[in-house]
This record gives sequence, C-alpha cells and structure tokens, in this order.
Amino acid sequence: MSMIDPMSMIGRARAAAPALAAADAASAEQGRLTAEAVEALESTGVFRALQPARWGGGEVHLAEYADTVMEIGRASASAGWVASVVGVHPWQIALFPEETQKEIWGTDPARRIASSYTPTGKIEKVPGGYRVSGRWSFSSGSGICSGVILGGIAGRRELNGVEYPDFTSVLLDEGDYRIEETWNVAGLRGTGSDDIVVDGVFVPEHRGQSHVFYTHGLGTPLPGQELNDGPLYRTPWAVVFNLIIAAGAVGACLGFYDQWVGETRGRRTNYGQLLREEPTVQNQVAEAAWQLDAAVLKVRRTAGELMEHAGRGEIPSLDQRAFWRWDVARSANAALDTVQALMRVSSGRSAFVDHPLQAKFQDAVAAGSHAFLFGDPLAKAWGGRHLGAEKPAEVHL
Repeated sequence: MSMIDPMSMIGRARAAAPALAAADAASAEQGRLTAEAVEALESTGVFRALQPARWGGGEVHLAEYADTVMEIGRASASAGWVASVVGVHPWQIALFPEETQKEIWGTDPARRIASSYTPTGKIEKVPGGYRVSGRWSFSSGSGICSGVILGGIAGRRELNGVEYPDFTSVLLDEGDYRIEETWNVAGLRGTGSDDIVVDGVFVPEHRGQSHVFYTHGLGTPLPGQELNDGPLYRTPWAVVFNLIIAAGAVGACLGFYDQWVGETRGRRTNYGQLLREEPTVQNQVAEAAWQLDAAVLKVRRTAGELMEHAGRGEIPSLDQRAFWRWDVARSANAALDTVQALMRVSSGRSAFVDHPLQAKFQDAVAAGSHAFLFGDPLAKAWGGRHLGAEKPAEVHL
C-alpha cells in the first residue's frame, strides 16, 4: 500500500473504509445509503470536494477527487457511486449565476443535490424561466439529497450561426418533485437511484443553464465563472462527468478484486489443493492487477490533463475531448472485463446469491453499464476525428 497523508481526502477515505464496508450490506438491503454510510462519506469531504473554496468547499484537483472516489468504491461500490455522482454536482452549480448559488448554498453550504440528466421528462421554455414536468430515472443518492438537477431539451438554440437542440439543466428544490422508490436491482443496490417525478413546476431562468455552452460553445463565459475563476471550473462538462462515472465504476471493480484475492488465498480445489499454488491462478491475479492499475492510471492521467489544459486557459479540441471520453470509458470497460475474467475462475459456488463475491460482482456489472461508459460510439467519435472522417459519430463533447 502506498504512503498516503492521513489528513488528505484520500487518507480520510481510507480511514472511513471500514465503516463504509460495514454499512454496505445494510445499504443494499434498504435500497439507499444508511445514515452510518452517509456520515462516513461526510467525514471524507468528498461531497464538497469540487465546491468552490469561497463557499467552504475543497476546490480540489480532479485527480484527487477521482482517486478518492475509487478508494471509497473499493470499500463500498454504492457509496463510491453516490460520492462520484452527488459529489460532482457542486462543480456544475458553481457555473450557475451567483443568485442561484446563494439559493442553493446560502443557508446550508453542505447541501447535497442529486440529478438525472437523460431527457426523458419535459423542460419547456416559458416567459421568465422553464416549465418542468415528467419522469426522470436513475437519480442516484436522491433520498439523501434536498434538491435535484434535471436535464431536458428546451427547444433549440442558435450559436455562431448554427442551431442545436437546447439540452438544458434545471435546478429544483425538494418541494418541487417527488421521489418514487423504483430501485429494485441486482447491483449498486445501496445507491437509491430512484425515479424523480415532476408535475408542471415553474423554474426561474437563473436556475437553468444550457449545455450548448458546455459543448459547442465551450469557452463562452458562464455566469458562475466570474467569481469561481479557478481552472477546475473551466474544464469541459461531458469529459468531467465521464471521468467521475469511470472512477465510480473502476472503484467497484477494485472492490471485487480485493474480495477475490481474499477469497482465493485460502480457497482449495475439490481435491484439497490450495488455489494460490496453481500457476494459472497466479497468472490470473497478475494480469488482473495490471489491468486494474492501468485503468486507475488512465483515469488519473485524464484528470491531470484536463486540469493542465484549463490551467493554461486552453480550450481542448473536439478531437482531444473525444479521446478523453473514449479513454476513461475504455478503462472502465477493461476493469469490468477483468472482473468478469476473475469471476469465471471463481468456482460454481460463486453463483449462490449469498456468496461473498456475488454482491461485489453485481455492483461492478451495474456500474459498468452506465450509458456514459458505452464505448462503441465514443471509439467512433474519436477514431473518426483522428482519421479525418467527414462525419464522425456525434456524442456529447
């Protein structure tokens, strides 16, 4: 184990790991993180890591945040997932107008906000703001939050002479929506990724922000950047979100690997021989460790490059953003491939639902199934651009 400053956020995550691991089964049973798990996460500072320092947040380097999420995920995949998703929202809220930030954090700077970005509900542009209605799914951590960010297509928006679907995020308070408990799943059971239902709520203009400025207009000054002017808040939305989802998935895979190693060290074949003495098993663990380490390093490298570009005031090209998204998604995919390879050599008993590996395996599979980690369009988006294709795949960049 590498030397980690116990006072750092990663150090605090390692200190919280036993409590997070102990609460994992209970979180899965109740379908959302237990109070003990939330308290342990709060002790790490991860929920406020990407919040501006002027609001009392950490405003940390993205690499430190990703490393912390992966460390938490080793102990509890559900806790790591909620840490990644809920913890990234202060980064986006920091891009909204100061009026919005004061409404969200003015009386409670530690307030937690959930999200659901897939535009399954309706966000309609109306005088003075937006009319929001419909259902959004997969809102991880919604039960431990007091607000939500929802995504939708609010008509069309023109930028530099080109018209785009106006994908927009809107911020709602907890009284503006209801949570329907639909999260009956095999993996990441403790994330409480329930449905959000909204019945025709009005959201004022300052609580909405177009993603056209995050993508096609990257570099366009956003209201929040006037006071939150650090490099962290000049990184591209789509890549940052892909990064944190990949970190959550890799953390889940690391947790499975740890469990597998612990199980295999003492496991015997049906003939009584210790598996740890088998050369093929030794090869399996060596290959798995290499693949997982590579995934961690890829995620960390992307975080570093994002911050370096922002620190230099550079707007990364579409080609660069496409590569970053492909790189971290492929890293998470490779980590899941490793988990599946180890599961195949884990004996027939691992099929039992109460086997120690089963819950960790289902967590890894669920995490790796997130839409942002679907590698095929991302590979085409970068590969096409890199080769000079006239019509590369369109993805959120």
